[in-house]
Amino acid sequence: MVALALDVGGTKMAAARVRADGTLDAPRTVPTPVAGVWAACAELLRRVSAGAEVTAVGIASAGPVDVGAGAVAPINIGEWAGGFGLVDAVRGLFPRSRVRLAVDGAAAALAEHRLGAGRGATDLVGVVVSTGIGGGLVLGGRIAGGRTGNAGHIGHMVSSVGADPCACGGVGCVETVASGPAAVRWAREHGWSGADGAALARAAGAGDPVAVAALGRAGAALGEVFASAAALVDVDLVVVGGGFAQAGEPMWRPMREAAARHARLPFLTGLEIVPARLAAVGTLTGAGILAVGD
Repeated sequence: MVALALDVGGTKMAAARVRADGTLDAPRTVPTPVAGVWAACAELLRRVSAGAEVTAVGIASAGPVDVGAGAVAPINIGEWAGGFGLVDAVRGLFPRSRVRLAVDGAAAALAEHRLGAGRGATDLVGVVVSTGIGGGLVLGGRIAGGRTGNAGHIGHMVSSVGADPCACGGVGCVETVASGPAAVRWAREHGWSGADGAALARAAGAGDPVAVAALGRAGAALGEVFASAAALVDVDLVVVGGGFAQAGEPMWRPMREAAARHARLPFLTGLEIVPARLAAVGTLTGAGILAVGD
């Protein structure tokens, strides 16, 4: 009997067998195609299962999701943006399996709570800062998914720094300020000529004033919404992961300063913002924990 973890994102999909403790065995990763997304996903799952009887599958997917319906509608997967019944599709592939779905940010938060930077905490907000910004809530030691499973989708909280239209259809979401592409776009509009978020972080570390300003703006926007989220759900720990979160002190210092400036209520005293520990495997690990039982 085999349990599998599946992580579906806009640029890549990953899957692995899951050990009894929720850790992963030999993850495999493939690009997410523009067309034929389910066919590629199914092939990845077949390769990982290698013909074994699969009894449980945990899925972490880019959102929005509808956990009750077992459907996903990721903004950044065009073929599925109108909705795709991913849980039923996986059950069709493995008819004897128990399939559980969570939005990717919630899965990452669960993994950090059980095995990473949030180990030992009861409650936390988990955040993934990358090409987009996702998040999830762990309250009372379990994912708090809300009505549809999308609770904690912090990238679409509005920041006072933001004024640009968002891919979600809204305006001013923190994702339009503090995601890697958004920070790069702002820097280029102000005279920087680098290629991507990694180059922007290097330039800021070397003291480039535009790069420093771009990361400072991103960090301040993140700190602002972290303080708001902490006040809303009464947590004292925010765990931040994702590729762009590796940008270093030019982002982290203004992030923490902004959070401290806004988190002034007595119950927010001691609010901590810490780096994630599980890095790129966090979301897939969360899916694995769902597979073996959260």
